[in-house]
Amino acid sequence: MVLEKFKRKVFYLGGFDPRGVRFYHQLYREQAARHAALTGDPVHVAGRQAGPDGAAISAIWHVENPAAGVTVDYEYLRWEDLIGKVWIRNPLTLALRAARAYAGHARYMDFLRMRRLRKGPVITILYPPILALLIPLLLALLPALALSLVLPFWAGAIIGIAISAFLSGRILAKLVVPWLLRFMTYHGALAADGPGDALDARLDRFAARIAQELDGEWDEVQFVTHSAGTILGMRVMRRLIALRDDKLPDHFAMVGLGQVVPVIGLRRDARWYHDDLRALADQHFRYVDISSPPDGAAYYAVNPFQLVADQYAARVDMLSPRFHLFYRPENYHGGWSNKYEAHFDYLRVGDRLSPLDFISLTAGRAPLDEAVAAFRTIP
Repeated sequence: MVLEKFKRKVFYLGGFDPRGVRFYHQLYREQAARHAALTGDPVHVAGRQAGPDGAAISAIWHVENPAAGVTVDYEYLRWEDLIGKVWIRNPLTLALRAARAYAGHARYMDFLRMRRLRKGPVITILYPPILALLIPLLLALLPALALSLVLPFWAGAIIGIAISAFLSGRILAKLVVPWLLRFMTYHGALAADGPGDALDARLDRFAARIAQELDGEWDEVQFVTHSAGTILGMRVMRRLIALRDDKLPDHFAMVGLGQVVPVIGLRRDARWYHDDLRALADQHFRYVDISSPPDGAAYYAVNPFQLVADQYAARVDMLSPRFHLFYRPENYHGGWSNKYEAHFDYLRVGDRLSPLDFISLTAGRAPLDEAVAAFRTIP
């Protein structure tokens, strides 16, 4: 029996990552190959092409899952050029800007409420500046004190500083400290000042692109957001709904992976963003949140609309991907040294198929609601 083709349109909005479309296209290809190895059925991922509004706005690749009868247009929404303009490379500049950003977070972030919602992200936010100070200091001080037993203190101090300069960057990078400092610095400015003209214009284009495709011949349209993309995705959703006169079709859904909305939503000065969330709380649409409890950057089981409203109209599912069930222990990204990789497991395929792994979600036969229902049956 020949299956009638299931046609899916996927829009993907990624996080605060300057690597951009080349990295994520290759990652999708690799995960499609893992999916094929587990099922025995190939998933074909074509090369990248410029999106309809030009290569600066989006890139598209075609995906075929012949055994499942699925064809996918996958559109990667691009903002890595804007990220590159604010990506701080100089360590001293990063330290100074991070200090100012954390002063703003201390003043405006509702840490008590954040801690009641999830303790893990509070630790993730606070440990980078602490380690950024302690590790270089200890790596300089301990050798200096030891060498002062046999050398003049000034000589031991110079050697200690050299050792710290050589080792601290590597250790901090292993603990993802520089990336988190950049993340918190950028989002501190975003909360206080808003997106700015360039990013707002880009989000307008994203909303317009999604609106254009909602009347296409698709069986399903997914707007998938990941990490910091979940923050900006809410602003895109508000604009999309306005473009559609407050009505979205039943075959459309928004998906949040590793959701981090409270990073802005719990800033008392981010009134522009609170307005977005309040506007969305009154709208009827499908939202599926997939965030892992061990992921220290994500806000598992935190409904973003309830940050600003007691009631909400969206049809919401809050799920854990339960990665531990789908990875062998030796491949599971646990522990502090794997926190960064764990935040990308939402985009991967494990050692066992999940109805909600990234390839099953975007290129599988089951529509989103069926995939969620199948996932809920797994003991």
